[in-house]
Amino acid sequence: MKKNKLWHILFLIGVFFKGLDGVLEFIGGLIFLFIKHGTIAKYTSILFRHELAEEPHDIIANYLIEQAGSISRGTEFFAAIFLLVHGIIKISIVAGLYLRKLWVYPLAELILSLFIIYQLYRFSHTFSVLLIFLTIIDIFIVFLIWTEYKRLTGQLGSCS
Repeated sequence: MKKNKLWHILFLIGVFFKGLDGVLEFIGGLIFLFIKHGTIAKYTSILFRHELAEEPHDIIANYLIEQAGSISRGTEFFAAIFLLVHGIIKISIVAGLYLRKLWVYPLAELILSLFIIYQLYRFSHTFSVLLIFLTIIDIFIVFLIWTEYKRLTGQLGSCS
């Protein structure tokens, strides 16, 4: 398998997962938008009930239950709008990339780069290992989009 073909396959896989991520974010946004206030706290308690029966002082379970109980209706609404918009943007980008709309490639790079900057900003406050992992994946996807754009515009040479 030639190098360009491998990069193209990685591009397709990366974009597929970015699209799946967009769909899941959109669904999550709808859930946040239409659930009754307090539902997250209720289901978090149910989820960890068994764990707390075995270990009543479980730090993680108690922390998550406490955090879920402190989510305000305004926070739920913000999360809903954020996830809906984020999801729609990702789904739109993925559609444009799969349709090989050349103008989408630079736009996708710009938008995903802005997401990366925001994620790095959030990381500076949370120090979340998961967030930095996702950011590294996003950086790789931006690289794959750039590589695919160069391939499609003939700037990387033949792909056969």
